[in-house]
Amino acid sequence: MIRNYNGIPVKTVRSNRKTLAIQISEDGLVIRAPMKMSERDIMAFLNEKKGWIEKHWDKRVNQKKVSESMPPLTNEDIHALANKALEVIPKKVERYARLIGVSYGRITIRNQRTRWGSCSDKGNLNFNCLLMLMPDEVIDSIVVHELCHRKHMNHSKEFYAEIEKVFPKYKECQKWLKEHGGEIMGRMK
Repeated sequence: MIRNYNGIPVKTVRSNRKTLAIQISEDGLVIRAPMKMSERDIMAFLNEKKGWIEKHWDKRVNQKKVSESMPPLTNEDIHALANKALEVIPKKVERYARLIGVSYGRITIRNQRTRWGSCSDKGNLNFNCLLMLMPDEVIDSIVVHELCHRKHMNHSKEFYAEIEKVFPKYKECQKWLKEHGGEIMGRMK
């Protein structure tokens, strides 16, 4: 079993999947592989994706350094962020729901380590209180993303076209989120 790739810890998760996938996690690489795939084939795949792995691992290491240089969020900080989110996010949801032409259920503010938002098949919306540490436009982009799931419960071309129709700066905000989101999540201890 591969335990290390160029100094990066590796965890292999095997399942009934048909393809290989790489994920950069907090602690290293997670390789999702088919049950019967050989270690040699997995290593060949890693070597083929070496540039991608190094780029994203370096980015993760840098984000971790930045977040470690910032003070960790206390329970009081998180409580204050959740209260602020309860004031800000429902107004944004109401505004964008009208523009998109969708209804929604309950809005819940959570303290999450992996997601910025989610939408259930019943239309209930969940948002991370850490959104309050982001620029206003980025918050809007996440609200629009979740509300567009009311029309498309997937990440299809139609889904993204719906987002772009209502929020043309979506890609720009996603870029900001990819560059800085890890730093914000990293403040959770």
